[in-house]
Amino acid sequence: MNSPEQPREGERIAKLLARAGIASRREVERMIAEGRVKLNDEVLTTPATVLKNLKGVTVDGKPVKAAEPTRIFIFHKPAGLITAERDPAGRPTIYTALRNALPKDAGRVMPIGRLDFNTEGLLLLTNDGELKRAMELPATGLPRTYRARTFGDVTQAQLEELIEGIEIDGVRYGKIDANLERSTGRNQWIEVTITEGKNREVRRVLEHLGLEVSRLLRTAYGPFELLDLPRGQAVEIRQVEVERFRRALVGGTGTDIKLSAPQQARARIARSAPRRSEDAPRKPAAPKPGPARSGPARSGPARSGPARPGPAKPGARKPAPRKPGPRK
Repeated sequence: MNSPEQPREGERIAKLLARAGIASRREVERMIAEGRVKLNDEVLTTPATVLKNLKGVTVDGKPVKAAEPTRIFIFHKPAGLITAERDPAGRPTIYTALRNALPKDAGRVMPIGRLDFNTEGLLLLTNDGELKRAMELPATGLPRTYRARTFGDVTQAQLEELIEGIEIDGVRYGKIDANLERSTGRNQWIEVTITEGKNREVRRVLEHLGLEVSRLLRTAYGPFELLDLPRGQAVEIRQVEVERFRRALVGGTGTDIKLSAPQQARARIARSAPRRSEDAPRKPAAPKPGPARSGPARSGPARSGPARPGPAKPGARKPAPRKPGPRK
């Protein structure tokens, strides 16, 4: 009779390094294959090595620190930036803009998913490589919502046919929820929600329908929304929301996760905006009646002529009569 299998103590090193924010699990596996990861000065040869912690582990000769609490940032990526650390062609990357957008203690963060060079909008960033991988997997089913400005002819009936998926040039795209928002002539805005996130999926599907995409903006990823976050700025999701999201993602399918993270983001944006009293002139207060006037205050616009004298007080001297003269 076989003895029951003992539960494994610890986690695979690839998962631990990803969790510590070194890189995604796939990238960590590549590092191990290149001999860049060591344990107590001994080169590791397999990403399946099981460890309880990262004590004694080095990457490129540098000790690996223990994993920090998971952090998630929402970044409003402008068009014209590469979602990568460096670009061989020398084009600017998101990390150029993130220098001023993220707090000083943000540390190393990785993008969750990618946005094309000309695509703008919501880009999630995290220091947790394991969370990054889980959110990017098509099997997780996290919806990604985009708004596309297009030119051409299309009907809502054509868009509704995409709900069954579509095959383009041998590539099968799964369920796509697309709706016409508004149109002016042959120009229209279309909202598109996908769950796979294949390379250039939204553009390819819309172009397959004969549309020309002039602008593409991602507005939501899972429960996180762009809302009114200004372009080029970032906001951090509260730690309690991040932990709640992690538990829901691990314990469920990810498609029914509901958080108050968008509301938290909106509140942070509102708090970071200048107050109205500081940048907008206040309305002038209604003039208070002076001591020489009595009776109810006059309503309506002020008169440009001389003020009429009020009723004389007892014992007050009457003013001398004015001499008649030509009116001006």
